[in-house]
Amino acid sequence: MTIHHDDLDRDTRGERRERDAELHAPFLEQAAARLRDLALHGDHTLTRVDRILDIGSGPGLAACLFARYFPRAEVVAVDTTRHALTRAAARARREGLHHRVRTHHAELPRDLDTLGTADLVWAANIVHHLGDQQRGLDVLARALRPGGVIAIVERGLSPRFLPRDIGIGRPGLQARMEAAAEDRFADMRAALPGACATVEDWPAMLARAGLVPTGTHSFLTDLPSPLDAAPREHLHDHLTRQRVALGDRLDPEDLRTLDALIDREADTSILWRPDAFYLAAGTIHTARACAHR
Repeated sequence: MTIHHDDLDRDTRGERRERDAELHAPFLEQAAARLRDLALHGDHTLTRVDRILDIGSGPGLAACLFARYFPRAEVVAVDTTRHALTRAAARARREGLHHRVRTHHAELPRDLDTLGTADLVWAANIVHHLGDQQRGLDVLARALRPGGVIAIVERGLSPRFLPRDIGIGRPGLQARMEAAAEDRFADMRAALPGACATVEDWPAMLARAGLVPTGTHSFLTDLPSPLDAAPREHLHDHLTRQRVALGDRLDPEDLRTLDALIDREADTSILWRPDAFYLAAGTIHTARACAHR
């Protein structure tokens, strides 16, 4: 069998997305528990959750988690990447959930209104990829059944993983990288089809979509030093990608520092540093559809 470079690239991206999702499993567990309590035990608007849409599912960790937390529900993992959906289906089989977790390929935002209705909609870091974010929320809101709950995951706090002064380069590297990444994010948003500016007040945007906001909650992923191998590989991959993405936005000294952090053979590498840690906050914004619509 011939292996093409595109296949290898897809495999690498798929492994990375799966590793990233598993790193944030504590956040997903806490979020799923919060949503179960809100959906079924909050104001008792819903008596059962029969169908869940996981928009931007990636390799399916969240979809399988929701299947366990909502044992009567069909969970639909929706993604734009077929390779990610293949991995999601494989994960569902491994976990014995394939009879309730199914995959659906969709182009976003074009196919948002073709996904059917659900009692719970989970959209993690997907709305900011839509040019008109408010319109995207409007469409997702229409997918909710009466009394249904939507959870939007957007931004939160950027991960921190090194001290301010790491002994090489100018102190404050992460702060400068974050500023450069924000500029790049703004350029990405501006280039999206139909891009329009909006104040990213997510509860207010959910209310404009006709929903009743039910709160904003943040959950920590806190991995203190010394880190295990898996989060170190995640950080090495993250810094390697940032070195490419921000190469024209950082000064030469910061680029040299990044090179030292991603050099696998150097004792300065993130793979070996004893001071490396991982602290991130994921934020979910939730809202409910009216019981009578």
